[in-house]
Order: sequence, then C-alpha cells, then structure tokens
Amino acid sequence: MNELVFEVTQEADGGFVAEALGESIITQADSWDELRTNVKEAVAAFYFDQVAPSRVRLHLVRDEVLV
Repeated sequence: MNELVFEVTQEADGGFVAEALGESIITQADSWDELRTNVKEAVAAFYFDQVAPSRVRLHLVRDEVLV
C-alpha cells in the first residue's frame, strides 16, 4: 500500500476526528497541527511490525448548511 487516506471531519466544538479508510485507525485532536501529529503517531503504532504506507493523505470533509 503506497497511500493511506484518512477522512477528517470537524466536530461542532472545533476539534477534528480522522478515520483511516480501509484500516482500523481513528484519532482526534483539538487543532489541525495536533491532528497531523496524532495521525503520524497512530499510523506508526498501527504498522509497528510491518511496512507502513509511504504517504498519508488527510481528506477534510466539510458539511455546511446555509440558511
């Protein structure tokens, strides 16, 4: 696997949740920079005994309702 994609959603409180597509990796953070760090750590921990993907993509999903 060359790339692992995380679907990122922003919570109502402003924090972020990232969930890997196709793997059981989920993490969260209060800021985007913290999320990037947490995702890197979660991927390293998940793949501790195997080859990790060479790239990790964060895909922000934003749903906005205009009245």
